[in-house]
Amino acid sequence: MKFNYKLHRLCGASYGTPAATGSSILSSSSKGSNIVFTSDGNSVLSPVGNRIQVLDLLHHSCRTLPVEARSNIRRIALSPGDDRLLIVVDVNHYAMLVNYHRGVILHRFKFKYPVRDIKFSPDGSKFAVSAGKYVQVWFTPGIRREFAPMVLHRKYTGLAGDVTTLDWSSDSSLLIAGGKDCMARVWTVDTVKDYKPWMMVGHKKPLVGVHFEDCDRINDRNQFFAGAGNTGSTLTGKLVARCYTISEDGVIVTRECRKEEDVQVNSEDADNEQSNGLEIFGNDAVDFFSGGGAKSTTEQLNKANSTNQAHAIVNARWGNTSRHYFSTNSSMNTVVSTSYSSAHSLLVVGFSTGRFGLYELPSMSNIHTLSLSHSTIGTVSINPSAEWLAFGCPKTQQLLIWEWRSESYILKQSGHAYGMRCLAYSPDGIVVATGGEDGTVKLWNSHSGFCYVTLPKTHTAAVTAVEFANSTVVLSASLDGTVRAHDLHRYRNFKTYTSDLPCQFLSMAVDKSGEIVCAGSAEPFRVCVWSVQTGKLTDVLTGHLGPISGLAFHPIRGTLASASWDGTVKVWDLYKSDGGSAPETFENGADVVCVAFRPDGNQICSGNIRGLLRFWNVDDGRLICEIDGQKDIKGGRKINDRMTSDNNAASRYFTSVVYSADGTCLLAGGNSKYVCIYEISQQILLKKFQISFNRSLDGVLDELHSKNLGAGGPIDDEHDSADDEVNFAPHLPGAKRADDGSRKSRVEVLTMQVAFSPTGREWSTVSGEGLHVYSLDDDMIFDPIALTEAVTPSAVQVNLKNRKYGMALSMSLHLNEFALVKTVIEDTPYESISTVVRSVGQAHLNQLIQFLSKCMEDSPHIEFYLQWCLELLQAHGLFMEKNRGKFLRSFRSLFRVVQSRYADVKSICDDNKYSLEFLENQANLLFG
Repeated sequence: MKFNYKLHRLCGASYGTPAATGSSILSSSSKGSNIVFTSDGNSVLSPVGNRIQVLDLLHHSCRTLPVEARSNIRRIALSPGDDRLLIVVDVNHYAMLVNYHRGVILHRFKFKYPVRDIKFSPDGSKFAVSAGKYVQVWFTPGIRREFAPMVLHRKYTGLAGDVTTLDWSSDSSLLIAGGKDCMARVWTVDTVKDYKPWMMVGHKKPLVGVHFEDCDRINDRNQFFAGAGNTGSTLTGKLVARCYTISEDGVIVTRECRKEEDVQVNSEDADNEQSNGLEIFGNDAVDFFSGGGAKSTTEQLNKANSTNQAHAIVNARWGNTSRHYFSTNSSMNTVVSTSYSSAHSLLVVGFSTGRFGLYELPSMSNIHTLSLSHSTIGTVSINPSAEWLAFGCPKTQQLLIWEWRSESYILKQSGHAYGMRCLAYSPDGIVVATGGEDGTVKLWNSHSGFCYVTLPKTHTAAVTAVEFANSTVVLSASLDGTVRAHDLHRYRNFKTYTSDLPCQFLSMAVDKSGEIVCAGSAEPFRVCVWSVQTGKLTDVLTGHLGPISGLAFHPIRGTLASASWDGTVKVWDLYKSDGGSAPETFENGADVVCVAFRPDGNQICSGNIRGLLRFWNVDDGRLICEIDGQKDIKGGRKINDRMTSDNNAASRYFTSVVYSADGTCLLAGGNSKYVCIYEISQQILLKKFQISFNRSLDGVLDELHSKNLGAGGPIDDEHDSADDEVNFAPHLPGAKRADDGSRKSRVEVLTMQVAFSPTGREWSTVSGEGLHVYSLDDDMIFDPIALTEAVTPSAVQVNLKNRKYGMALSMSLHLNEFALVKTVIEDTPYESISTVVRSVGQAHLNQLIQFLSKCMEDSPHIEFYLQWCLELLQAHGLFMEKNRGKFLRSFRSLFRVVQSRYADVKSICDDNKYSLEFLENQANLLFG
């Protein structure tokens, strides 16, 4: 078994930060982070906690970047054009420079002030950061690792309050910023002679958005109106710049910068030699010493009349053109986020009521208004082509992609409220079912990572267990005392199983045939058994003296194992005619919290609250061995712990265990930040995975900093900026302060359940952050056995050229490079497949099946690969049948891919059949 598992994706949440169970507000800033589109507009970067999700909207897939921030992410920025550099800033002002394409961290550093906005310049040479009351402009570093890649260009001052928003002009020469002092200020990026920064006032609430209009649109307008038109401003002259400022109370003010004609005429009638000579060289000298590059004499003379906006606004005046209001009731519809497409003059505004508006500027024509959610829209974004709009709701962790022209959703994702609690893989490994604290059951596609359906909410309490009876029926147990069966064809609850006494179900198990379902209750201490088909309560198993914490069915026989807090594991035979026979009992000496059968059914593993994993022989009830895992999962000090993590190891134990497909290893997770893989026969720890390094979660750090220890205990070091949080709770009549009773609480890092995929290529775990999916990456691992100097990629190509396909396939399987193996498989003629398959050795059959399943996933040559599978089964079927356990993982992986392609072909054939029938009927009507 291989153990090079890596985090492939984080499901369960596509945006926002996890909320603690029972908390009505977020554990971080209520406004959330921002969402960024890539330059091609086909992918979205969405922060989730301290990680970043990349959602491909064209191929409908999701992946998680292999980088983690120290804490929850506050802002991200992607370099324009090539998307090569990604800047990530967390809530504690720590930043990372990331090579986006390779997923490698280039540099880490920390800003001294709170960062509320960060943006790259349109030309990508610099980026601006709002650092407290100041705006810092830094030079964009390269993609190679350097000792000190961050070089500060300049720091801009002038605002009295913290900067909340900023924007660049389209030519990267001007910078505008707005803050909590209700004012905006315009600076030139480089020093320009005779320019004085302008302060823009007129708002009563802090600014949430400032935007420049595109220079090309201004030039087109000047050409159309011949420089004499006016749009309502009290100023006269040529329009050189226009910007928009938006405040929280729903006021947008259009401001124009105009330059008097006589000033331009006087400058043109001045001495040409002086203006084209000394002044130009003087201005360029100022630009050079202030950070601008030196220009040649030809460039200086060519740009004498075509200057950028920074030089155009010198000796010009700003004035208000118009003032518009988004809503008459500004106290209810607070503007939270804005996004502007300067190339298309489209403004998107998100409100605190869950409504958004799309407007065309500068006329402020309302194109579209829609209510998306009942919670605040924390961030909005518009893609470069201005076709798709992205919205993020941090409180509900919703991510919505809306196409405004067709008025349809491109993507709509939301996680479980207050987090997940349990998971289960479907028999083919394609679907993952999860149950949450909110009482809902969601179905996720394991290939894409997206939730494709949320089953109708029928539970009134948290879902504690989910299981698949077969590929079309999923069962869920809840604290409301019911077990419900859901149909995956119609997505409805078709049967409900209840007990004769009120109870709360903690665990559930389904037998191999899918005919019997069992559920263990908290009180009374018993196991209820139902028939899946009839829904009748067929039996009640009693004998435990504590809550039933875990249930597991024998993989082959009708034997049920139940674990309880009374410290015992009982094995029941449900098909015995004499129901009065006592079950076999295994004493554990402490409360048992998990139990699992080995795939062959000859061994049981049980875990107790002392961190011990005990392995029992099912036939004779003998204790085979035990593993003390408490020392392996200890670590992590909570914010309110009064003792160190080493002395607090008693609270660390496993709550979920599962065997690998071959039964040699055990995956265990529980009340800890670690998930462990053990080798059972040798009783050793093979590998340990830390689920998260997010310091915004509780229990990640092993040691707390002494500066955060006060007289009353530890002090929360989260700088989530309480002043940055906007309270939208209504004021009660007569109340002197707004307090809805909600309190902040930090999410604890722990794993509720672990599960192996039936394919064996991945395993998943449920934590407070969502569903972590770890998968294998075998592309760069080669087999050195029988590998000589003659086995090279060039030798493989030579054998292909000489039509020695069997030898070429054998060499490529030794090298174990996916691209090389795929080339050999697809270059093999259809009539030679049978001969080539028979030449493959038994040692490489497992490897060949895995490569075939991987190649078939996205290949259009379905019949070609099905012929490979058929010849493989005909030539080596008897050998693989005798060694079924060795090939079980590969078989399941191949079956999953074949079933998926079968569904695709079936759908296409059905569509073509209906189309042909329609055409035939139409022809009969016309010519019959």
